[in-house]
Amino acid sequence: MTSPLLFFGQKRLEVSTKGRSFVDITAGVQKELEATGCSHGSCHLFIQHTSASLIVCENADPTVRSDLEAFVQNKFCPDGLEFFEHTAEGIDDMPAHVRSVFTQTSLTLPVVDNRLGLGTWQGVYLWEHRLEPHHRKVLLSVQGTK
Repeated sequence: MTSPLLFFGQKRLEVSTKGRSFVDITAGVQKELEATGCSHGSCHLFIQHTSASLIVCENADPTVRSDLEAFVQNKFCPDGLEFFEHTAEGIDDMPAHVRSVFTQTSLTLPVVDNRLGLGTWQGVYLWEHRLEPHHRKVLLSVQGTK
């Protein structure tokens, strides 16, 4: 009996945002995962920025994401708070950093039969916290068996 081939691979996803919004990156991650040929294991995502984050969120009803944004903007960390000292890039600068610290900069997802092991209504999103468009980089690391 032969043991499965252990595999490790790494890719970088480039994501353009339209400013503060959610960008569904599920299909891009899945495409890169499939290209690795990894059958079972884990897929780790890490965003290489301090003012955006990664989340697993419902993908069927967009009001879930708009409600998340409304809560963060209106109750948790609104733009323009007068006590922030770090405002070098505008009124959304420090709030974007706060948002990324309190959300997630990395995710680890299961790989099952060369697919992301997400639930029926789950998607992977890059959450842009800045008001202006940005070009973001997400490092994807896959390990498992082929």
